[in-house]
Amino acid sequence: MTGPRNTSLGAADDPGLDPGTEHRALHERAEAWIADDPDPVDRAELRALLDAADSDDPRKDRVRAAALDELRDRFAGTLQFGTAGLRGAMAAGPRRMNRAVVIRAAAGLGAYLRDRLGEQTPRVVVGYDARHRSADFALDTAAVLTGAGAEVLLLPAPLPTPVLAFAVRHLEADAGVMVTASHNPPADNGYKVYLGGRVVTGPGQGAQIVPPADAGIAAAIAAVPSVASVQRAQAGWTVLGRDVVDAYTASVARLSDGAPRDLRIVTTSLHGVGGAVLARVLREAGFTRVIAVEEQVDPDPDFPTVSFPNPEEPGAMDLALAVAQDAGADLVLANDPDADRCAVAVLDPRVGTYQGVETARSNGWRMLHGDEVGALLGDDAARRAARLRIAPGAQVLASSIVSSRLLARIAAAHGLAHASTLTGFKWISRVDGLVYGYEEALGYCVDPAHVRDKDGISAALLVAQLANRLAAQGRTLVDALDDLARGHGLHITDQLSARFTDLDEITGTMARLRSRPPRTLAGAGVSEVVDLSAGIDGLPPTDGVRIMSADGTRVIVRPSGTEPKVKCYLEVVVPVAADASHDDLTAARAFGRDRLDKVRADVGQALGL
Repeated sequence: MTGPRNTSLGAADDPGLDPGTEHRALHERAEAWIADDPDPVDRAELRALLDAADSDDPRKDRVRAAALDELRDRFAGTLQFGTAGLRGAMAAGPRRMNRAVVIRAAAGLGAYLRDRLGEQTPRVVVGYDARHRSADFALDTAAVLTGAGAEVLLLPAPLPTPVLAFAVRHLEADAGVMVTASHNPPADNGYKVYLGGRVVTGPGQGAQIVPPADAGIAAAIAAVPSVASVQRAQAGWTVLGRDVVDAYTASVARLSDGAPRDLRIVTTSLHGVGGAVLARVLREAGFTRVIAVEEQVDPDPDFPTVSFPNPEEPGAMDLALAVAQDAGADLVLANDPDADRCAVAVLDPRVGTYQGVETARSNGWRMLHGDEVGALLGDDAARRAARLRIAPGAQVLASSIVSSRLLARIAAAHGLAHASTLTGFKWISRVDGLVYGYEEALGYCVDPAHVRDKDGISAALLVAQLANRLAAQGRTLVDALDDLARGHGLHITDQLSARFTDLDEITGTMARLRSRPPRTLAGAGVSEVVDLSAGIDGLPPTDGVRIMSADGTRVIVRPSGTEPKVKCYLEVVVPVAADASHDDLTAARAFGRDRLDKVRADVGQALGL
């Protein structure tokens, strides 16, 4: 699960080489890496792989072939900054996450900061989650940047990504590094870079890197001659106290509406680092009827109760929903392992089946789609912004191009501006005048003055407050979604995605879509096909295709920036009367869902999935 990669970095990647020459080239590159790798475990692991590839025992042909394939993959390029920084499986080699890659990345970042700041001393905050090797990677980063002359501030413990993003702005740091693979599998880790302070000013201060900074840092990393040449200090960085966490929770507390609380909430951190911080935020905001999923409350880098620690993945929320069903809860709030995302589940009688084995889902518990939560928080933010009486257009709601179009309608209804950005919070968070931003993948920025990134902790508090206010009126989040449908039309969204092991297939799939797009979507004629690689609506070019049908159905297809996937974002809009009844809306949702299923089938066929 890595981002885009450079795949033309050496002789071992040349398809014209004969097997013997390729083998020798791979062997030389692996030996050079072993000689420069500072970690004995990684050196031994790569040595074992190289020995297996070099074996001449005919009984081990399969083992040798598998080892060669693995070496080809590890040395087919380097990890590159994708949608959310560096990310990949932890193992030795330039296309994996390991100490050698991290040391080079830190050295490149240090060189970039020196180039930007001259004689001024850079200030860098470094954070990390509880994954395997995260603390090691954070310490290596601190050692390298300190050796390069930077003032380094290390967070005091494994903490959520939003705490690091907050600290960059709060401490006026020139850069921030967060060691995390977010919601990826246990074998992965990653490296997010933020710029602020004197390096980036304006609305992008404290946000993740975008061009040309990413290319500048990548060039500085590529210029590092060897790991052995990088100076690493043995001490000299500052380990921050818990006061940085206190300052973060205090900033979130300012979002509290002060209303009486009578809501029963189930929370889960999916074995990540957000549990204690979320519990504190909810408690200090007055929510006392909070039940944490006991099996998932403590950080555990093996994620033992979930096959994939992403709230969007099938089964990830099952324990939380079961606890909610047993406890008679009103709401489920889930964070991903680094707590920058927030998932929400509710009891929705429309989806209850009451057939077969009784489960939370059969009784009607369901996760809200990211676009549904995005719209609810967007409407809430618009109402708060409107009360500030700032000039129209000076307050902006923003969402990514793959998110629902509903937020734009909400903004217009409240006299606010709306901005559409490329995918990723590195783009959303730097919108000028931003008061709220979201993307459908469960990411919400509700307090951009303090955290210029998605923040699953503050978003969870605002969802809880909204549900609490509605409960006081005898209503639910589902009722609020019905109100939005009455006011703006029923927007139903979903995703179709395909995972690939051969990245060339992603290129082929996108080329096939561009040359032969579908002619109809659920029976409606396609009215527009736009290649996003040419740029659109003032946005930078990006690899993707947008397809519109005559009835307003929209499909956007793009390769993922963090996983080896092609993702298809589907949206249908069903007109709804302003006085539509509950039954009318139930029928409209069923109609929209059926239409969405047909769109999914048409897109899948066009992509050859």
